[in-house]
Amino acid sequence: MDRLRAHMNNTAFHHTVFSLPFALMGALLASNGDPPIGDLGWIVLAITAARSAALALDNLADLKYDVQQPRLAYRAMVQGRVSKKEALVFIGVCLFVLVFATLQLHPVCIRLLPFAALPFLIYPYMKRVTGWVHIFLGIAIGMAPAGGWVAVSGSIELPMVVLFIAVALWIAAFDAMYGAQDEAFDRSQGLHSLAVSFGAHGAFRISRVMHILSILCFCVLGGMMHLAWPYFIGVAIAAATLVYQHRIAGPTDFSRVTQMYFMRNGIVSIAIFVFAWISYFV
Repeated sequence: MDRLRAHMNNTAFHHTVFSLPFALMGALLASNGDPPIGDLGWIVLAITAARSAALALDNLADLKYDVQQPRLAYRAMVQGRVSKKEALVFIGVCLFVLVFATLQLHPVCIRLLPFAALPFLIYPYMKRVTGWVHIFLGIAIGMAPAGGWVAVSGSIELPMVVLFIAVALWIAAFDAMYGAQDEAFDRSQGLHSLAVSFGAHGAFRISRVMHILSILCFCVLGGMMHLAWPYFIGVAIAAATLVYQHRIAGPTDFSRVTQMYFMRNGIVSIAIFVFAWISYFV
């Protein structure tokens, strides 16, 4: 049980809340509100396995930096509760589960899997290359709703692309805000982020624009899919959450940029998915 808890810590299992609701939303919209229950089960398994492998890979790639970062002292690999070998085995098992689950879905999914998996495989190394690393994380998580859509419909359609962009911008923006607190550390290690490239003030301004564009994309999506009014209540809740996040934190005060601040972003994915689902009953 201790080993299981260590691996759950290493993969931040609770972060699934950022991708899974939107993966289910992709399936919901692609099926016009009536996704096959069996497909939903395989989508949940595939997304959970994919993001677990991605987080384990990210922690493995960044271990040499994380051990020097006091803020990350709680992580299982930093504490030695998960070894590098164990992490590699865990990643292999997750990838096997991902492939197996994907094979149970629409046949096109397995052919598209390499393209969907590529962003989360390269993301951990992009902070060594570009300050726009947050966009790569957004793309990686944006693959969740895209995957949910294709898993049910077997096709790539314009509303799916809009949903993908909305999720990618949302993730990239709050990741840039959260990561801005590490500006000094990243500079000292030769790592990149929006805060390193443009300063914390610039990172927050860019994040604000990305969040506005994200909410606009969610509104456009509702119009394209002819969703009923409850969906827009969900979008309004999401927008209010993001406004609140921007109000309580800024480039000169990171005292409230905590794990609670990070996890509060889950309200966005849950609210939009739940109210999109409710809209089909109106």
